[in-house]
Amino acid sequence: MSDQIGLFGAAEESAESAPAKGARGIGPAAQDDDTRALAVKLPAAIHLGTSSWSFPGWAGIVYDKPAGESTLSKKGLTAYSAHPLLRTVSIDRSFYSPLSRAEYDTYAAQVPAHFRFMVKAPSFITDELRRDEGGRGIEMNPRFLDAEAAVAEFIKPAISGLGEKAGPLVFQFSPLSRRTLADVPAFVARLHAFLWSVKRLCTGFSVEPLIAVEVRNGELLTRELAEALKDAGARYVLGVHARMPTPEEQLPLLRALWPGPLVARWNLHAGFKYEEAKTQYAPFNRLVDEDPESRATLARVAAATAQAGQPVYISANNKAEGSAPLTVYKLAQAIADILATKPHVQGDRAA
Repeated sequence: MSDQIGLFGAAEESAESAPAKGARGIGPAAQDDDTRALAVKLPAAIHLGTSSWSFPGWAGIVYDKPAGESTLSKKGLTAYSAHPLLRTVSIDRSFYSPLSRAEYDTYAAQVPAHFRFMVKAPSFITDELRRDEGGRGIEMNPRFLDAEAAVAEFIKPAISGLGEKAGPLVFQFSPLSRRTLADVPAFVARLHAFLWSVKRLCTGFSVEPLIAVEVRNGELLTRELAEALKDAGARYVLGVHARMPTPEEQLPLLRALWPGPLVARWNLHAGFKYEEAKTQYAPFNRLVDEDPESRATLARVAAATAQAGQPVYISANNKAEGSAPLTVYKLAQAIADILATKPHVQGDRAA
């Protein structure tokens, strides 16, 4: 990679409880003493959660009884947010179509005050191609990196509706074309200009948006990207995905942005395609392919970030290991173990 960063290693608050029952009797699954005790060990600044919440296979893990996907999508969020370890969730449906302020209002009303939402920006902002129903690119997207549209149709409704419950607003960039990747500095410069325009347009918002950028091309992990994000006040999303270098290999970029919040998305197990993992892991009620290396890196960085007084937001997908809430449990255990054995983690850089 041209001018790529070298690959090298190196105040709690009490959480409010959500209502015990969701709409029409959808309630949280009973949790054992170990799970509740584990939640107490995590600093309030650490927000772990999943990508969406509408999975029938989570009955007995997150929900107290079986329910259909549509029912859970509309009525399961209150029960989800009552789980002691689930302090965030990624709203992914906004990637396909913008949501209204009223929809965000509805989500915010269903969760306790300590809960934070991670929200994905619409793809018409982050995909340089317009695609057909099969996902094939058909032409260049004229709204790609349109800052005014990003603020008016995504950021403003999200911040207005979610208020203090708004966590990271994630701009996930789909894999870029070969033509764009042939000149990475030019793309990074364009992204930098976009982020600065967004920052300017958000001046005066009641809640300052936490803008985060996720990429799906390892070629973009350059010093230029780190400098662009830092200058615009944006965060890099530590993305665990089959298309990307390992989390450990992405850490230099995080260090270049230190200090600041950690935003991470544990998306897809290495060696799998999305549909392949979906087929193999359904109904997402057990861990099938554990990824201890990714877990160890995320836990280490999360612990160091929280000890430095910075917030942590990590979402897990079912396609990471087989069951996102069980992935969250294992990750919470790993973080708690680090905090117990290294209570004075040095916070001068991101692990």
